[in-house]
Amino acid sequence: MVFNYQTNYDRGYVVEYLDSNTSKRCEEFILLPAENLWHEGIRGFLYLLALLYLFLGVAVASDIFMNSIEVMTSKKRTITRVDPENPDHVVTIEVLVWNETVANLTLMALGSSAPEILLAVIEQVLVLGEDQGDSLGTFTIIGSAAFNLFVITSICIVSVPSPDVKSIKEFGVFLTTTFYSIFAYVWMLLVVQVISPGEIEWWEAWVTIAFMPLFVLHSYAQDSGWWCHKCCKGASVSDEAGDKPAIRVFTHHARKGSITGHAVPGQELHMLEAAHRNKTHQLSDQTDTESIDSKHGVSKHGDTKVFARASKPGPRPLHSRAKFRHAVVSAMTGHKPTKRHGSAGKTRMSDIVSAVQGIQDVSKKGLMPSSKNLGALFYFPYIVDDQLYGKFTFSSQVYEVLESKGQLEIDILFHRKIPQSKSSGGLQIMNGQTVMMNETAVDQKFKDVSVEYETREGSAKAGSKFKYTSGTLKFAENEYKKTVTIPIIQDNQYTGNADFFILLKNPSSGAGIGDPSVGRVNIVDDDAPGEFQFQDSHVFAKDGKITVKIIREKGYDGKVTLEYSTHDVTAVGGESLKENDYVAVDHSHIEFKHQEKFKTIDVKVNKEAKFEHGQGSKSFIVTIKNPSVGAKVGKTATCVCHINKESLDDRIADVVADMEEEEDITWGAQFYNAFSIGGEKDEEGNNITPKWHEFLLHFLTFFWKVVGACIPPTKYMGAWPAFVLSLLYIGVLTLFIQQLAGLLGCVIGLETSVTGITLIALGTSLPDTFASRTAAKQDEHADAAIGNITGSNSVNVFLGLGLPWVLATMYGIAIDKPYKVKTGNLTVSVIIFCVLAVICIATLILRRKLVGGELGGKNATVKWITSFLLFTLWITYIVLSSLRAYDIITW
Repeated sequence: MVFNYQTNYDRGYVVEYLDSNTSKRCEEFILLPAENLWHEGIRGFLYLLALLYLFLGVAVASDIFMNSIEVMTSKKRTITRVDPENPDHVVTIEVLVWNETVANLTLMALGSSAPEILLAVIEQVLVLGEDQGDSLGTFTIIGSAAFNLFVITSICIVSVPSPDVKSIKEFGVFLTTTFYSIFAYVWMLLVVQVISPGEIEWWEAWVTIAFMPLFVLHSYAQDSGWWCHKCCKGASVSDEAGDKPAIRVFTHHARKGSITGHAVPGQELHMLEAAHRNKTHQLSDQTDTESIDSKHGVSKHGDTKVFARASKPGPRPLHSRAKFRHAVVSAMTGHKPTKRHGSAGKTRMSDIVSAVQGIQDVSKKGLMPSSKNLGALFYFPYIVDDQLYGKFTFSSQVYEVLESKGQLEIDILFHRKIPQSKSSGGLQIMNGQTVMMNETAVDQKFKDVSVEYETREGSAKAGSKFKYTSGTLKFAENEYKKTVTIPIIQDNQYTGNADFFILLKNPSSGAGIGDPSVGRVNIVDDDAPGEFQFQDSHVFAKDGKITVKIIREKGYDGKVTLEYSTHDVTAVGGESLKENDYVAVDHSHIEFKHQEKFKTIDVKVNKEAKFEHGQGSKSFIVTIKNPSVGAKVGKTATCVCHINKESLDDRIADVVADMEEEEDITWGAQFYNAFSIGGEKDEEGNNITPKWHEFLLHFLTFFWKVVGACIPPTKYMGAWPAFVLSLLYIGVLTLFIQQLAGLLGCVIGLETSVTGITLIALGTSLPDTFASRTAAKQDEHADAAIGNITGSNSVNVFLGLGLPWVLATMYGIAIDKPYKVKTGNLTVSVIIFCVLAVICIATLILRRKLVGGELGGKNATVKWITSFLLFTLWITYIVLSSLRAYDIITW
């Protein structure tokens, strides 16, 4: 039986005759007249080439889209806070507007998944109101998820050279996104096969989209530690130190302890000192922010500073996956608190808090304390044995104070005894027992007494680090403690830590001097002279000189000198320019003044430098070293200086400088980049001749790059125009991909589901594949390589299916027609993927436990076996899904 189809045109018509053996007639709006009459082999080959060409366009458009998203998510806002050290000083800091996890799971995930999501949406729009068979968009989403999880992870595992092992740093967030990535497909299965088989209801569509904000919120909460640090203000985390006690006080008041320069007497003091020596002592402020001086281990606490160990190190910035993706596309186009372990016999923290509060109340009154909760925990100076009775001592032998504190308060104690009284109104501790005492009782033997004190120099000199202090302290009959204040001099110049001493002498009225009678004070120099490095690693000659800029970061205190020298590479330096390429400098010095943030060095170069045949430039290097005490040299301690023929032309030098400012790229510069090829330079600054494949890729992507250059640069209007127009760019390309994929499947007899999980899924995932491989090799952790895969897979379902389902169900309600979907191939494909995905995730978790990380491995055999296993999972998925699509297997 023969069927004929007639298509009319303005100047004629085309009649197509199809016999009964032909499954269907290819119908897409991009068909040329009589195209169905062409040979199937030629048409299939041309459709495949066109698809590959469109994939290159999608890669270019997606790169522009990702760049706009990166600009949007990198925006910062300024916040102000009052400096606790100086209430009159307001500190201004910049913080990111977007949380990194939220940005990765929303805009960044949208950027990498835009082709798949738009394909599903556009396909749905084209068939609104019709019952849908196998959806190319839906199967592309499932196929991309399988390719990303199995193949990309497989490649990343073997990309890390042995014996290196890399693990996911934010593993909690990874587990959260992994759960949702599996749940998303289970939910899809429930919707199409269990809850309403073969039909998508409106509430199912809306619930699918609602999972997206729930997913982001859950991941954000996990990334933020569920905000526990804010729920536990004033609480602190106890560190373990074997059986040694670690004491910390839960109070925001300025603690008078030896570590802060104002000691608490008795047993608690010794315990605190022991905890400090063991580095397990840590104080926590009631405020939810605590600044840590990483150099000296000093933490701001109220209006004092205490030595502490930070409970959680600051986060190391991770490389953005978008950075790696951008690099790949450029190449393609040619261009938690520790648990506190309590045990029997150890002092409870509540007892310490009560005792400390009692001491603070007494200090306010200047009288003897009466506390019902002191127990035998503290050994007060007015409850003493015969050895200390009637003697003056310091509250501690050692004190530490920050130079910036400006002063140090030291307690001098006079040890008294209080006689028992039956009419006593309080409690005292005598020989380990709690007995009654009278707050108004006095020591009958020692009433009014006095003692002299005086400071003595150590490595710290009077007038330079502290002010000489001396005097006499008089104690009334009911006083046991006096406080001495020693001024500390802030010199804004880092000279290292220094110490001095304070001693007691000449007691009166029969009183004596006990131990400790000499206190050692250590002044911690917290001046930050900073870190010095070159601003640029490469500079070029201009106006007969080369100017290199040295910048000062991470502190600007005091005067700092640096030594710098020049060294020949291909350029020859000397004392003059007569026969040399530049004026050499050897062991010269440059001085930064207090608060000075940068300096420049000028090196004269010969404008008439001679170049050998074929030599485009000469170079030398400038190095910095030997900074003043306390200062450091940063990573960029060497700067390569280039004397180019072209760089002697000021105008060309300006163009080069403009081209290097990527953040300020203009519309014209976009077209320049689109038309140019290569642009790489060697270590000496010479242009590298592009290779043949770079010319080929430039030719293939030239049209897409020119179209992309028409999109406004990201510097305009916060990158929103680039965001919208690049999304539209991807949408148009995706529309043609959908049409060509349909034609290719029609011509060669490839089922839609198979086309989606293989060809289309691979084409849209290739840039991410190379980006992940690069991230696996270059990044310190595995987050940028595979940590975002599960997040993207979740977004693909919640948005890539949620949006089309909402459109179809809402339109169905408007025309009073249910939205029907074909479930056979979809159900089997989802079940296969879920089972294999669980195996893959379990393998990664097992690797983390046994190998030490998800990627790489000390044993290359284990690494390759794991990679082969994951690749086999993908092959298994493709084979089983394809067999089901062609009804070879029917379960």
